[in-house]
Amino acid sequence: MPGAIELVSYPNPFNPTTVFRYVLPEGTTVRLSVYDVLGREVARLVDGRQVAGQHEITFDGSRLTSGIYVCSLEAFDNLLNGTVLLVK
Repeated sequence: MPGAIELVSYPNPFNPTTVFRYVLPEGTTVRLSVYDVLGREVARLVDGRQVAGQHEITFDGSRLTSGIYVCSLEAFDNLLNGTVLLVK
């Protein structure tokens, strides 16, 4: 993988929106998804090729229940996971 990728969400905990931020050192195919604790995909925020640079994606959890969600970023044949807490 060319360079390190970090997935950050702010604010966390959130209600009802949070922003996922990540930097791509070069263009690649990216998939950014959010899953509930049972492993069901509740949102696919990005699914395709993106250019190098900083990216920000807003996630709106207003239709979801309060709880812990797992965000998953796939890029450069690697998978980064993080958790976010939705508090209503």
